[in-house]
Amino acid sequence: MVTQGSASQAAALPLAGKAALVTGGTLGIGRAIVEDLAASGAAVAFTYRRHKEEAEAIVDQLTKAGGRAVAYQADVSSFDDAQRVVGGTVETLGRLDILVNNAGMNWDGVVWKMSEEQWDRVIAVDLKGTFNYIRAAAPIFKEQGSGKIVNITSINGLRGKFGQSNYTAAKGGVIALTKTVARELGRYNVNVNAVAPGLIETEMVRQAPEKVREMALAEILLGRLGQPEEVAWVVTFLCSEKARHITGQVISVDGGQYL
Repeated sequence: MVTQGSASQAAALPLAGKAALVTGGTLGIGRAIVEDLAASGAAVAFTYRRHKEEAEAIVDQLTKAGGRAVAYQADVSSFDDAQRVVGGTVETLGRLDILVNNAGMNWDGVVWKMSEEQWDRVIAVDLKGTFNYIRAAAPIFKEQGSGKIVNITSINGLRGKFGQSNYTAAKGGVIALTKTVARELGRYNVNVNAVAPGLIETEMVRQAPEKVREMALAEILLGRLGQPEEVAWVVTFLCSEKARHITGQVISVDGGQYL
């Protein structure tokens, strides 16, 4: 966690003085990203949709540890909500340097049984939601001549997955969007990358049928599920100056599952 200390200690933190916004920051990978960005010195805003108590607890936790944090209730599929959240982040934290598009959902079904609602909702959250926040933040990054964008996709957006035509289409779209925005914003010193997790041990995965976990483990070369913080570490690296010459890339964090 972020702790109060001397000016020299603060300066040693790789994201000291930066402000970050993370969508879907209360659970699993999103929470790990929020906490790791804060531990690296960033002031952090994050969104949530339903988990108000968890959001308030995270803000309290980070604040008590000497950091700055703010939570916004929002539906990432709402264009207007994205404008409100980004504007509120700049007003509250004084700036915006980092955007992490993490919020997502899945609603599985084979394509011949998938409803229009299933398709539309997943595309709206996972793909349009990513666009909404990039669209809101891009003018800020363009004007200030700097910025970091990291989009959370999935290895299933690279390879496809039975029963997930909506999810894989959305996550594949996020990859294409990442590469396009990297081209558009590169001249303004904005790095745009994606992180593609494999199966990560979140609460949702822990509640999945044992057969599903066993099948995933059989694919993973390292023989274990990934942990949320292992995704967060890569995100924080991409948001730091150590990654300043990396853009338009998709980095898998999957223990070799995609191979």
